[in-house]
Amino acid sequence: MLAVGEQLLGPLDQHTRRMACALGGGLGGSHQEACGALTGGALVLGVLYARTSPDQEDTELYRRVSAFRDQFLAEFGFTRCDDLQASGYGPDGTRPCSALVERAAQILLDGIQG
Repeated sequence: MLAVGEQLLGPLDQHTRRMACALGGGLGGSHQEACGALTGGALVLGVLYARTSPDQEDTELYRRVSAFRDQFLAEFGFTRCDDLQASGYGPDGTRPCSALVERAAQILLDGIQG
């Protein structure tokens, strides 16, 4: 959310920044849930494509989030933080999370632009 959000949405307010921080480390640092880069990307897609009234559908949003998840999974092999760390990402791995976040942001941007 923070890596791409301001680029696409403009300055993010303090509340939005703070909410997005809770996604880090596989949801609150638990390392047991989906990677924060994946869930943060879904938030960005929500801002861009979610319905704006109850009588609309989220078909386009769901299509785009699903495609982003599929691309993420194809690139990294996993979506869970713990599995990504076991594959070498993270502070104890051979690749920093920042490299994963950078690549996930590019996948997200490619999907939005494509």
